Amino acid sequence: MRRAEFEVHDPALIEEVLNSCEYGTLSLVDGDEPYGVPINFAWHENRLGFHGSLEGRKMDVIAKSAKASFSVVKPLSLLPSYFSNTRSACPASQLYISVHCVGEVKVISDLHVKCEMLNALMQKLQPEGGYDPIEADNPVYAKVVERLGICVLEPTSMSLKVKAGQNLTEERRTLLVEKLRQRDSAIDRLSLKVIQQLNEQH
Repeated sequence: MRRAEFEVHDPALIEEVLNSCEYGTLSLVDGDEPYGVPINFAWHENRLGFHGSLEGRKMDVIAKSAKASFSVVKPLSLLPSYFSNTRSACPASQLYISVHCVGEVKVISDLHVKCEMLNALMQKLQPEGGYDPIEADNPVYAKVVERLGICVLEPTSMSLKVKAGQNLTEERRTLLVEKLRQRDSAIDRLSLKVIQQLNEQH
């Protein structure tokens, strides 16, 4: 990561981002052409799981090359330029947290593992329940699970980037905190929590 001040080593925060963000971008290489696909995903047992059809470009590309990267972004506060008490547009920015993974994609054929990953995805997308667990021997699900493509990305490396004012002077960070408190939206309160956590770590 070029800007070392934004790199954070916090496995718990990586877990929180991967478990709370609804989708990310899977990046593959199709010959000499980059190919990015937005996907819903579940983070389960230290690997990313996603589903889709067994046919189509995504699966064709994976069959040719398993190498992939995956990025997910948790947006924090938008920072209008006037937060810096200036008429210049230059200071306009946004705070955010992102996770980037590199690894290889594997296509899962074991029905029980497929069900396990689908249940992890359902638990994320529908935590309130209200559905029968997905099981390979349940006739409601059996044919669907068999025909569904389930893939996992097993990361060989992961990085966490948090942009929350670390690059600002103490004076400008104090001003930012003041402006966020004045605006006081839900996402501003989250941003303030992240800023406080980073300050406590340093």
